[in-house]
Amino acid sequence: MYDYLIVGAGLFGAVFAHHATAHGKTCLVIDKRGHIAGNIYTEPVEGIQVHRYGAHIFHTSDKGIWDYINRFASFNRYTNEPVARYKDEVYNLPFNMNTFSRMWGVFTPEEAKQKIAEQIREAGITEPKNLEEQAISLVGYDIYEKLVKGYTEKQWGKRACDLPAFIIRRLPVRFTYDNNYFNDRYQGIPEGGYTAIARQMLAGCDLRLDCDFFDHREELTACARTIIFTGMIDEFYDYRFGALEYRSLRFESETLDTDNYQGNAVVNYTEYEIPYTRIIEHKHFEFGTGPKTVITREYPAVWKPGDQPYYPINDEKNNALYARYKALAEGEQSVIFGGRLGMYQYFDMHKVIEAALRCAAGQLLGEEREWQSLLSQ
Repeated sequence: MYDYLIVGAGLFGAVFAHHATAHGKTCLVIDKRGHIAGNIYTEPVEGIQVHRYGAHIFHTSDKGIWDYINRFASFNRYTNEPVARYKDEVYNLPFNMNTFSRMWGVFTPEEAKQKIAEQIREAGITEPKNLEEQAISLVGYDIYEKLVKGYTEKQWGKRACDLPAFIIRRLPVRFTYDNNYFNDRYQGIPEGGYTAIARQMLAGCDLRLDCDFFDHREELTACARTIIFTGMIDEFYDYRFGALEYRSLRFESETLDTDNYQGNAVVNYTEYEIPYTRIIEHKHFEFGTGPKTVITREYPAVWKPGDQPYYPINDEKNNALYARYKALAEGEQSVIFGGRLGMYQYFDMHKVIEAALRCAAGQLLGEEREWQSLLSQ
């Protein structure tokens, strides 16, 4: 009999397992994949740490969280500075003075502001009825057409004019020449990859990979006093109220006999006719200099049962459905739901850590708000 069965060896499960073990609890961690670390899994190819499930750049403004994750790895100084390619044009992201100078030939913030205001005024949209109108009313036609429209339509699998306006409540516009994508004070990539972090966190636990909870549900449920479930909450309840919706992704990776394919870790392709949304060149995350490189093309995909879910679709319909599942979860005595799928919420990595620490504090200390005391444990 284990104290905890932790379903999912990703970041949430690994953080919880680390602290439960440190407090003398016994843990069995399972994952239906054949590896630990969930979506932050990295593996070496040609001496390059490849992010198998898309680019993961750790960033936070919380010094406590930053110091905490640095206990498990040394982080480099990588700064996320993605670029966008539209046809034969290249622009900096997020939208900043480099973007505006390239697009319109302007040089000062005042010139850029005037150009955007002029296009918004010409559009004359007072009550946006869809995503397209919402975006144009925020940044004007040029930025929307070249850098928002195609990318968004690929990501969601629908035309922008058919998507609700509330999906884009704001678009980040910076009137500086700073290409740093994040506003957070701390960011970087762990030297040697993320998998090593999860491996350290899971030390002391029993681990079963290639183990699907639903294939062994009765046996697994009987072997632990409490379950920490990080899978899909609607699947746990056998889709009692219907299936929640997700977006999925498909990844195509290849090793190339060149030392530098695109000159940047992340290049977004905003043209609709190009089916992938971005190409990741993994060696640039760690400033690699070897003779080969590994790239990954990322394709958005419609999610269906059996596929890997990546992004919850947090619209009004799905949030209302999740609320019904959450009400069931709150009535559980020995099951706790966590992570992106269990809580039906998109999390950056630092927020996953915080959520897992809150869960651990509630279980181990009896008070969720004491989670920060675990940062030094």
